[in-house]
Amino acid sequence: MAQAYIGTGRRKTSVARVRLLNGTGKFMINKRDIEEYFDFETLRMIAKAPLTLTENEGKFDVHVNVQGGGFTGQAGAIRHGIARALLQFDENLRPSLKREGYLTRDPRAVERKKYGLKKARRSPQFSKR
Repeated sequence: MAQAYIGTGRRKTSVARVRLLNGTGKFMINKRDIEEYFDFETLRMIAKAPLTLTENEGKFDVHVNVQGGGFTGQAGAIRHGIARALLQFDENLRPSLKREGYLTRDPRAVERKKYGLKKARRSPQFSKR
């Protein structure tokens, strides 16, 4: 069986489990093609960014299982997972991936809603009369 490189990526509330297999460049997300899964070209570019950067785009078949969050968070999680899986393939890719920030887990998440407020920071409208 072909060697599989595995990486887990996270962004906001999305979690992506990525498997890189030696192959022809097929990109499957939740058993659907990337073109079908992501409507926007920018999201496809974000997801493929680590492969493009390291010039490995046609060398691997990418199988992703992603859940949670919206499509932007999922694209970021996939990018993080692919970058981690590429490190298993070749540790020498670390400096270039780190320079672009693909190995850093983006800590930004939605701030929780506080009681007495409408949202996290939005207070109820003030009425003078």
